[in-house]
Amino acid sequence: MAENPVDDQLIEQLKKLQAKYDYMGQDLSSYLDGLLYSDYITYWDYIHVDTLLSLQNPKTSFPDEKVFIMYHQITELYFKLILLEIEQICFRNEIDEKFFLERLDRIIRYFKSLEGSFDVMVEGMEKEQFLKFRMALLPASGFQSAQYRLIEFGSTELINLVTEKERDVLKNADIPAMLEKIYWKSGATDLATGKKTLTLIQFENKYMNEFHAVANKHRERNLHQIFLKNFANATQKEKIIEKLREYDTYANVLWPLAHLKSAGRYLKKDPENVKATGGTNWHKYLPPRFQRRMFFPELWSEQEKSEWGLAAVKKNITNEITH
Repeated sequence: MAENPVDDQLIEQLKKLQAKYDYMGQDLSSYLDGLLYSDYITYWDYIHVDTLLSLQNPKTSFPDEKVFIMYHQITELYFKLILLEIEQICFRNEIDEKFFLERLDRIIRYFKSLEGSFDVMVEGMEKEQFLKFRMALLPASGFQSAQYRLIEFGSTELINLVTEKERDVLKNADIPAMLEKIYWKSGATDLATGKKTLTLIQFENKYMNEFHAVANKHRERNLHQIFLKNFANATQKEKIIEKLREYDTYANVLWPLAHLKSAGRYLKKDPENVKATGGTNWHKYLPPRFQRRMFFPELWSEQEKSEWGLAAVKKNITNEITH
């Protein structure tokens, strides 16, 4: 019985593989042996499903604590996706308008998913359960998400992340001086004494060295600088500006407002607000109008800056009334 002839296309692919491994000084035959002996990959092994599903370790017996944990884990994975796109944009050797717009679209899509998913938190937990299990989480806080800070460093110059009243003073300062006055530190001070909370102290001890390094890495390679250096006079300038403004709105208005809505639901209590875990000053820290933080400040009018976040707040209130 005659053997089946080897497909010409397969022979051509083998020749290409041979050339590839010759170039790397490797033996193709050994790699083919490895392919012959290796097992077929499965979905559960590739995605590490068993590991993933084992990462929810609540501190209490309240069922809704698992909702809280899983939602924050999902959020961190989205942050990692956003950082992947920022890295590709900022450190690409040659970048064109098509690539820039496509990657901005990806980032915006991730933020849309995040902002739209916050009802998992706002509507998805019993308030009574949350107010009890949260006490077992002290002093941990969502404030301690380092990836979100890395997103900020990759999006704009550090001076735009300094607390607003210090920006004019520090506009020519070095990175350590600006990091000392970065906006989010004011959100993790003790409500009574004004001193750093344990939440902030832990956060700085773990991440501050990394923050210095990443801020330095992105000093001249952030989304804002990429726009100014490559696309300030681009053919599709108006479209690019539209995308940058949309990103700014999601990252610095809609996302903080989603947090504010959640905090208001679970932590708002007369006669005074309930403290967030770690004592973070959520009702002063989260509203966009208090921080007026923008990645691309020159793309906004003075009126838009003075009313930062107001349009989104009005829209949210209108939606809540009509729905």
